[in-house]
Formats: sequence, C-alpha cells, structure tokens
Amino acid sequence: MDYLKKIDEAAQYITDKLSGDNLFAGIILGSGLGGLADKIENKITIPYSQIPAFPVSTAVGHKGNLIAGVLGGKYVLGMQGRFHYYEGWTMEQVTMPVRIMKRLGIKYLFVSNAAGGVNPGFKVGDLMLIRDHINLMPNPLTGKNLDEFGPRFPDMTRAYDPNLMSIAESCAHKLGIKLKKGVYLAGTGPTYETPAEYEFFRRIGADAVGMSTVPEVIVARHSSIPVFGVSVITNEAYSFAEDFVNDGNDVIVAANSAADRLSSLITEMLKELQ
Repeated sequence: MDYLKKIDEAAQYITDKLSGDNLFAGIILGSGLGGLADKIENKITIPYSQIPAFPVSTAVGHKGNLIAGVLGGKYVLGMQGRFHYYEGWTMEQVTMPVRIMKRLGIKYLFVSNAAGGVNPGFKVGDLMLIRDHINLMPNPLTGKNLDEFGPRFPDMTRAYDPNLMSIAESCAHKLGIKLKKGVYLAGTGPTYETPAEYEFFRRIGADAVGMSTVPEVIVARHSSIPVFGVSVITNEAYSFAEDFVNDGNDVIVAANSAADRLSSLITEMLKELQ
C-alpha cells in the first residue's frame, strides 16, 4: 500500500475515534515514561494493533497505546511507546506517527526518552532539556521527498523550539523542578555503547546518548511542527567502575522514578501554551 495512503487511513481511523475533537499537541513517551498518559483526563485509548498500517511496539517499557484526552486544559494525543529502528522497523514506519499527527492538526510535539548521561555533571534521574542533537542514525527524509509535508532540505538550526525551552524553564522554576540542558546523540542500538564510544560521543559534544527521538524530530521539523524534547538520565556513562554494566531493567526503573516530575512539567507547559 502507498505510504501516503497508509498515513491517511490511519489518520482517518484515529479521527473517527476522537469524535471530531481538535488536537492541540502530540506527546511521544519513551522507555518507562508511559505513566504520563495515566494523567490524561477523559481519555480514549486506542491500541496500536487496531490502527490500520500502524506498527506495534516491541521495546521493553512501551505499552503500545494511543491515549487521547485532556492534559493541562488542552486536548492531546499521547503515545505510550514509540518505534525504534533497532526493532527492525523502517524509518518510514518509525516516523509515521508524527506524519499522522501532522494530518490530525497538532500545533506542538513533545518528545521524551531515557538516555545515558555522558556529561559528568549529570546524575541518574536528572531531566535534560534537549537543546540540540547529533544524528548517527539513517536520516528519515532519505528518498523521495513528501512535498505535501515539507521541503526537500529542511532547516535544522533550531530543531528544538527556543520558546518552548524558555517556557519549560519558567514552569520548572515554578514547580521546583531542577533541569539540565544539553545535546542528545542518537545511535541505532540495540547494543549499549562501549566506554570508548561514550568517551568519543562526549568529546564530539554530546551530553546524553540514546537510540530514539531524533528521527521523529527531523520529520516534525520537516512538517514545521515546533518540538520540545526532554531526556531522563537513566545511567551515568562516564565513570566506569569494575562492576559497571548497562541494564535495560535499571533504565526502566530510573525512568519511572522521574515520570512524575516530567508529567508535572509537561502539564504546566500545556497550561501556558495557546
């Protein structure tokens, strides 16, 4: 089936479920962070498996539901789990939800992830505003350009919206939430990085490292959707004791511990946005 037809069919299916309500924002929740969707009021739950041509999450900590409802006084669509290149999905499939959200009319996209901190100033549980990224994954815009979504060569100078970052910092101050700010590096995974790779990534300007988010951000910016990104630091990848290991279950636990703060921050931001 033609890719654009798949997007339109999925968008129409979701629209029918939403009973004509206009969406304000889309929210993509990473590993262990799906609990934010539990804060959404008057919710409608749509399992990915029921949406035509929609991929299904296989990653640990990703529930695989769309949750529509009210958060911070705004009508939002939350993704409980995303799709990763390492799962075997194509980049078209990984980023399809963003294009569907564009069809559904979102004004903003919020993205979150669990990430390893390579900045020595970061600790497990820190929230890092993503101010920029380094992409080591295949670019999702490779191939024929979808002119109806955006230009052949989209600008990425301000991939993460400065105004949204400013609002986040103001809201965090009001809520008493401490924020870091840094550069997120995306690799393909699924292996965790070696100590030498972590050191290399730190030297080229990364503060945190993960396996997601950037493809979705690129596609959102291709469609001129303002993006806010945040990483939950789930391991400290800069001081390697003899017993240091990266463990997927530990990542979920650390992400869950930060979920309430992240939920409060995004909820407060939505209240501020018009």
